[in-house]
Amino acid sequence: MTATPAAPPVRIGKAAVGALGMLAVATGALESVVTPTLPLLQRELDMSPAEGALLSIVLLITGALVTPVAGKLGDRYGGKRVLIRLMAVVCAGGLVSALAPNLPVLLLGQVLQGAMVGALPLSFILVRTHLPAGESKVAIGVVSGLFVGGGMAGTLSVGPVAEGLSRHWMFALPTIAVIGSTLLVNGLMPHDPPGAPGRSDAAAGVDWPGLVLLTGTLATLMLVLALALAPDMGSQPLVLGALLAVLAAFVTGWIAAQRRAASPMVDLRMLARPAVWKACVLTFVICVGTSVAVYLVPQLFAVSADAYGFGANATEIGFFLLPGAVAASLAGPVGGIGARRFGSRAVVTAGIVMMAAALIALAVVHTEVWHLVVGKMLIALANGLCVTAMVTSTATSVDRSDTGIATSLVLVTRVIGYAVGMQVSGAILTTGTPSGSDVPAESAFVTGFLIAAALTALSLLVARTMSKGAKE
Repeated sequence: MTATPAAPPVRIGKAAVGALGMLAVATGALESVVTPTLPLLQRELDMSPAEGALLSIVLLITGALVTPVAGKLGDRYGGKRVLIRLMAVVCAGGLVSALAPNLPVLLLGQVLQGAMVGALPLSFILVRTHLPAGESKVAIGVVSGLFVGGGMAGTLSVGPVAEGLSRHWMFALPTIAVIGSTLLVNGLMPHDPPGAPGRSDAAAGVDWPGLVLLTGTLATLMLVLALALAPDMGSQPLVLGALLAVLAAFVTGWIAAQRRAASPMVDLRMLARPAVWKACVLTFVICVGTSVAVYLVPQLFAVSADAYGFGANATEIGFFLLPGAVAASLAGPVGGIGARRFGSRAVVTAGIVMMAAALIALAVVHTEVWHLVVGKMLIALANGLCVTAMVTSTATSVDRSDTGIATSLVLVTRVIGYAVGMQVSGAILTTGTPSGSDVPAESAFVTGFLIAAALTALSLLVARTMSKGAKE
């Protein structure tokens, strides 16, 4: 009997692409609400700087864990089916965050919201399935750009919403937008056929043990950093020792699982390649430096003007951070063009020098708002240039079939760098806060900026050993 050929995918129109774009705007806005309002959240929920740093990174960590799994499940089950279910989790997380009465519940909401990062690769699966190659490239660019645009809109609007209504509404309003746009996508987007012929092997490509062990590793690492850098660390050495033992067990188990897995989350054999391990080291160090500025600059804006800060509210902080968001959105294409014209090593070196100089400048001069605005903007630009150039360099230094594996190593390292930098920054401010005061000493900010600058500058030792990269 002759098998019936599968029906070709239904071609989608502008309305369906527009619905994906609306979803990208809504998720970008929801993702951006914490950073500008972190000082406000710390006051209302009575959080320490270290706890604020933890709140800043849980969404990012969840996204790094969910994204590769979402992409694989989308290829096998169909992009629309997985996307709708993923957005249901995001909506639940947004509602939990909106109703959260305390920090633990808010952390749970942010963990669930982190699933939104997997929406982009699933959207790309849909447009590539339902549009011709040329049109799909345009649609992917539009969706990616709208996600960035949503983040900028959220950065600007979250302050007025939090101060004019409440912190609950700053999560609720974008969540309502996510719910509405998800319903539009569900109604306008046709189902795409699953990539696998049956459902029995649908999850065969997902490294579930690796995912669980990496989750445990990252969570334990954050606890170790928070405890090791706490002011009263000396009073609880046994707890720290126990956490270090748990961390070692998670790392050992994760490495063993990656070596045995048929389709590992992260192929550790790739790390033996000089281009890959150098890119990972540089990505880690540069993202540590970037995350220090991401955390410390809003905190410095919020310090009372009676002390040494500016007494900025959430609305003003969002406005001050906007130039940095614009610079970050431009850094990707600029970094790609620079890598093509001058080579990856030149772009990475220029980015490192720019970031180190900006961090030193912030440590020395931070008495005017524009000092912080310009410094944060230069750091965001430098980070985007470096990460784009390193991803490009890594992708072109391996076989085409290994591109996804190699670049995933860089992206996972990026998340770890951000997480470590945030936790260290929060611990520095916590340690630098005098007893009985809720205002850190100015020297704590200076120390954080200088540590990040020194670490960033040291990465030049690795950057100079990179291959120059292809130039066209």
